[in-house]
Amino acid sequence: MTSLSLPAPAKLNLMLHILGRRPDGYHELQTLFQFLDHGDTLDFGLRDDGEIRLEADLPGVPHDSNLIVRAARLLQAEAGHRAGANIRLHKRLPMGGGIGGGSSDAATTLLGLDRLWNLGLGEDRLARLGLSLGADVPVFVRGRAAFAEGVGEHLTPVEIEEPWYLIVVPPVSVSTAEIFSSAELTRDSPAITVRTVLEQGGRNDCQPVVEKRYPEIRNALMLLNKFVSARLTGTGGCVFGAFPNKTEADTVAAQLPESLPGFVARGSNISMLHRQLGTLT
Repeated sequence: MTSLSLPAPAKLNLMLHILGRRPDGYHELQTLFQFLDHGDTLDFGLRDDGEIRLEADLPGVPHDSNLIVRAARLLQAEAGHRAGANIRLHKRLPMGGGIGGGSSDAATTLLGLDRLWNLGLGEDRLARLGLSLGADVPVFVRGRAAFAEGVGEHLTPVEIEEPWYLIVVPPVSVSTAEIFSSAELTRDSPAITVRTVLEQGGRNDCQPVVEKRYPEIRNALMLLNKFVSARLTGTGGCVFGAFPNKTEADTVAAQLPESLPGFVARGSNISMLHRQLGTLT
């Protein structure tokens, strides 16, 4: 195998509770992840000189700072591998949208290059590497809808309904670090069980802070709430609503103003990345 093309799917946080702040500055949280059949695409080509070359049109993101490049070099160091790769990113997911764009790209890089370089490191080892790149990366490496605890690294796979979602993308980019460092963020939600989440749902503790700081997101939530129960995913800025079928989601999407872009996608408990990897020999 000398080349490979793989998806980097989006995710939604169906709930997000912040339990407290740890001494190292990270936050203890509980969240429920589900994937979307929608995302970026990464093309990988084998190089024999050890170089990692990324082609991506991401203004303001230096080549060596991109999570894709960092993931590739981390994998090289972990495996002591001398091959390199040409990587091309076809970007569809918004930056700062709370749907996992950068984390998903990093996970696809780890899994894709593990396959392209014939390393066979295994999911556990790749998930551990992914955690050093970002708290959301392990869930993309695992590829299964999950209830996450800790900083997001303790994952319990779940089977939940797979509705159609309308995801609205306000024209803002939200800094996760900004929201998690806000003095207004509550950090005292009591811990609950995965069973409670599946039976009763939950809220997003970040949503009040984000709405206050970003009127564009508050307005998007108000608009979508006219049609369906609207929620913020992660720290935003994307907001979403669930529908029983694609037709209903498309109908509401058609009523959104042109100034408020969005897309419709099916929820999935197994990521489209892992479904595709399962078809490769």
